[in-house]
Amino acid sequence: MLTSRPLTIACRHAPLLAQPLRRYASAAPTAAFAGQKGSNGKYTVTLIPGDGIGPEISESVQNIYEAAKVPIQWEEVSVTPILKGGKTVIPDSAIQSVRKNTVALKGPLATPIGKGHVSLNLTLRRTFNLFANVRPCVSIKGFKTPYDDVNTVLIRENTEGEYSGIEHEVVDGVVQSIKLITWDASERVARYAFHYAQSSGRKRVTAVHKANIMKMSDGMFLSACREVSKSFPDVKYDEDLLDRVCLQITQNPAPFSDRVMVMPNLYGDILSDMCAGLIGGLGLTPSGNIGRDASIFEAVHGSAPDIAGKGLANPTALLLSSMMMLRHMNLNEHAEKIESAILSTIAEGKTITGDLGGKASTKEYTTAIVDKVLKA
Repeated sequence: MLTSRPLTIACRHAPLLAQPLRRYASAAPTAAFAGQKGSNGKYTVTLIPGDGIGPEISESVQNIYEAAKVPIQWEEVSVTPILKGGKTVIPDSAIQSVRKNTVALKGPLATPIGKGHVSLNLTLRRTFNLFANVRPCVSIKGFKTPYDDVNTVLIRENTEGEYSGIEHEVVDGVVQSIKLITWDASERVARYAFHYAQSSGRKRVTAVHKANIMKMSDGMFLSACREVSKSFPDVKYDEDLLDRVCLQITQNPAPFSDRVMVMPNLYGDILSDMCAGLIGGLGLTPSGNIGRDASIFEAVHGSAPDIAGKGLANPTALLLSSMMMLRHMNLNEHAEKIESAILSTIAEGKTITGDLGGKASTKEYTTAIVDKVLKA
């Protein structure tokens, strides 16, 4: 019987059983950017403008890139679902574009709540097997929040957990939603987290979990993290409970500035948004979805249909996400120049959008950044 099995085999101090039967990811957790310059000397990047304010903030990025002479040409595609074989799917043209270019920048996409529609963000992650969501949260100098020393990186398993979409109604009035955790996915995102820590000079990886309650599922996630940690002796590894991390980081974020935190899907969604609140909100937070063969960088805030077309949108999150994209493409000089212009514009506080406490329009804020780029 299922209830007769010991539920403690995967908790914190349990032995790792039957490891030889488990397959391991390759040492390189992702493929390096493989795009090639065209005859015009530019890389082609897929652009998914998105919904609501998406087209406005995407235009802002394009204008700033043009001023900075970034060697990129944009291939704009739509991911609005179409009916194919009785199913709603992303258009083939969009899928082919991302696969060909291996990198994309995406604005916010709207998903109706509670109406049976599959999230387009989730569909994109599944389509391109974007297994790791990377969310750096860093205080912005000159933009006052209760904390000025936030500097952490959260890496969220992106393909399973509570977001696997496995739900059904058992009987009338009783719905079951299944949390799926696999060894392969856990090991893969753990390996990426350790690799990220090592390559970015961070000295610690913390696995965030609730294995005290979900002993088998989160226990397996921890077992995978522990096993991977053996391959990175120069990176310290520890574990902590989700609720305790939430409490501690909001009381004092400084101790978390030396580490990368890695966690299953739902915990990452909650904790990354909470950390974004520590630096001023989702409008200032970059994000990247990393896969082996393609990566999509995105603004993680909503599509804000209530202000769409009014010139009030703040493009900072998409801009900073695009800085992650440029570094992924090894265009580091361009990233440094644009990022410096963005952050100094915010620090001055003269030409910033309403959500940052200013009165500037999207175009005025963009123009201020462009002016700094041209003077750099």
